[in-house]
Amino acid sequence: MEKVIEADPQQVFDVLADGWTYSDWVVGTVHVRDVDEAWPRVGAQLHHKAGPWPFSLQDSSTVLLCEPPHRLVIRAGLWPAGEAIVSFSLEPVGTGSTRVRLGEDFAAGPLRWVRNKVNDLVLHQRNKETLRRLADIAKRKVER
Repeated sequence: MEKVIEADPQQVFDVLADGWTYSDWVVGTVHVRDVDEAWPRVGAQLHHKAGPWPFSLQDSSTVLLCEPPHRLVIRAGLWPAGEAIVSFSLEPVGTGSTRVRLGEDFAAGPLRWVRNKVNDLVLHQRNKETLRRLADIAKRKVER
C-alpha cells in the first residue's frame, strides 16, 4: 500500500518518530500509554491499547529497524491476537512530497493463520485510512 504525501520525507518521518501521536493516525490504536525515551531507535518500545472498550488489549510495539528519514520497521504486538511486522518506507517525489509505502504482515499468533480475502480487504482499508491520517498530520506540520 502506498500514498504520496505533500510533505518532505523528514516531515513525514518526524510524525513516525513521535510515538505519542500513534493513536491519532494508526487505525485501531486507541491510546498510547507510554513511549520509551529512545523512540524510534532500535529496541525502543511504544506501549498502547488497541480496540474498543471494554475489549481493548494492552501491548507494546518495538522498533526493529530505524533509518531516518527513509525507513522504520516495527513489531506491533496485539496479544493474544498476535503480532505483525509493519514497515514504512519513505521516498522523495519531486520537491516537497514523499511516497510512503506501508507494508504489514502478521508474524505470530492466531491472526497469522486466519489469512483470507476478508481479512486482507479489512487490512487494506485499515492501512489506506492509516496513510490518509498520517498525511493529514504531516501536511498540518508543513502548514505551520
